[in-house]
Amino acid sequence: MSVDLALSPAGATAASQAAPSKAVIRSAADVTRLVNEGGAAVSNARVVVAIALGGIFLDAYDLGALAFGLKDVTREFNLTPAGTGMVASAITFGAIVGAFLGGYLTDRIGRYRVFMADMLCFVVAAIACALAPNEYVLAGARFVMGLGVGIDLPVAMAFLAEFSKLKGHGNKAARVAMWCPTWYAAICVSYLLVLGCYAILPASQSGLLWRIILGFGAVPALVIIAVRSRYMSESPIWAANQGDLEGAARILRKSYGIDATVAPDAVVEPQKRPASWRNYGLLLKGVYARRTTLATIMSIASSFAYNAVAFGLPVIIASFLAQTMLNTILISLALNLLFAFVGGLIGVHLVPKTGAWKLTVTGYAFQLAALVGLAVIGKPAGTAEVAIAISFLALFLLGQGFGPGAHTMTYASLSYPTSLRGVGVGFNQTLMRASSTASLFLFPVLAAALSTKVFWVIALAPLAGLLALLAIRWEPANYDVDAEDFVTSKV
Repeated sequence: MSVDLALSPAGATAASQAAPSKAVIRSAADVTRLVNEGGAAVSNARVVVAIALGGIFLDAYDLGALAFGLKDVTREFNLTPAGTGMVASAITFGAIVGAFLGGYLTDRIGRYRVFMADMLCFVVAAIACALAPNEYVLAGARFVMGLGVGIDLPVAMAFLAEFSKLKGHGNKAARVAMWCPTWYAAICVSYLLVLGCYAILPASQSGLLWRIILGFGAVPALVIIAVRSRYMSESPIWAANQGDLEGAARILRKSYGIDATVAPDAVVEPQKRPASWRNYGLLLKGVYARRTTLATIMSIASSFAYNAVAFGLPVIIASFLAQTMLNTILISLALNLLFAFVGGLIGVHLVPKTGAWKLTVTGYAFQLAALVGLAVIGKPAGTAEVAIAISFLALFLLGQGFGPGAHTMTYASLSYPTSLRGVGVGFNQTLMRASSTASLFLFPVLAAALSTKVFWVIALAPLAGLLALLAIRWEPANYDVDAEDFVTSKV
């Protein structure tokens, strides 16, 4: 017996989900509206978001991959302290340069082309690192890898923001915040690989550990390159802003399941802010100056504290808490997985309703309390104090996960419309990477000079972020910032 779907509410729902919705595009603003509404129930937009998050996974993995292997590199190449510093810092210097270039290129030539060039950069650099015959090749490959890391954040954030709806579950703020648990998942994977290799490799082959870990970074990049042609496309909002309404309509049909057509009377308006190096200056003018100030302070503060604690975690656990190498790996893995990663998921879940401001303020408060607690305890005298110290580390990472860790990118990405998003994130990441470099350099120096009193110094970072948020109460979640490209600019 046949069923008339037109007379059945359930059938009508099924038909509406199966048939692509129709839309007529008359301007770039229409494209933004269609994306903000979320598109069809079944579309490729989520896959595009997942692939963009895969790029962020690579960023975190490559930045953290050498944490446990640096001593082996130093021993294999007989490095001086200066040589060790060169190898360790090459990737962060590359990321600083890459972020500045990537921000401009993302706005100038488009999200898709920059992303694919970035993935190729990861593949070449990872293989070169794994096969490096000396410290100079390794440092050069790590610098190229850093270029990829720096370039990737602006383009990945643009994809996450411009392939997501404005409000509700899975909105722009939540999708952008997904960068955080993805980052911690990559850190956990690197720890698991280290743990697996540590268990499998014989002691005589332990020198291969760092080569295996660095070379593995090519694998996810190759997977992304392999699936790009089927799912990836240019951002429809960026294409529309360039005046390519036909291209935007094709992307909406492919990625959103929207049967979009361009009206004969469509208006192609000239760009209010064509891509230019001068756009970096616009970030410090008009309505964007306040947002840039807040996003910059947050990113620098978050980066300084996180890098000192998270990347210094093996040092803290092994030295301050006097744990063995195996315990150090296991505790580091558990803390990142159970607190940083879970905290990131909490931030993603809560931000559509709670907003980024409240979550970030709470996260900074957790971090400040944790660092003060670690400073007060100092070097634990017994098992109970070790447990308390580890609990404070857990509190710090939990606060980082749902607070500044997730939402520094929410502020950096959603404080600017499409025309400025690339340079906005690029500027933010350039300064953040500089802060990371300073933190990675200063932490071991300060830790050697101050011992556990170093936590008093690190505590200044979340305090600065907290004060900045209390002074500038800007909430980017659920705000249609892309609409600013279609109104009279105040900049």
